[in-house]
Amino acid sequence: MSFNSHRGPSSYGDAAPFRSREGLSTRAGAASDEIQLRIDPVGDMDDEITGLRGQVRKLRNVAEEIGTEVKSHRDFLEVMQMTMIKAQAGVKNNLRRLNKSIVQNGSNHIVHVVVFALICFSIVYFWSKISRK
Repeated sequence: MSFNSHRGPSSYGDAAPFRSREGLSTRAGAASDEIQLRIDPVGDMDDEITGLRGQVRKLRNVAEEIGTEVKSHRDFLEVMQMTMIKAQAGVKNNLRRLNKSIVQNGSNHIVHVVVFALICFSIVYFWSKISRK
């Protein structure tokens, strides 16, 4: 069976001169089981191949640009990761120093807060007593 892109499958016996998309044409032969093929020279193929080469070149350039962009992003992320590691180490070191300082000096800050609250409460209490008279 031959396949015509416009009409679908057909049998060899009724193969009138059809032209396929590939540039082949069929003609009915002497017997019903014979087919003669004639390949038409295609001049547009060179232009199409040149066009395809140009498109492939453009795609290759785009792929190279994407690769360059990915590399620069990867380098940026590596630098950022190193900066974050250094920052985490600095914060961890400062927290360790702060904890060591609190342990050495004791936790007197709670006592200071309680004393400040008592003084403020006393001032407000005495002020309210004096303002009633």
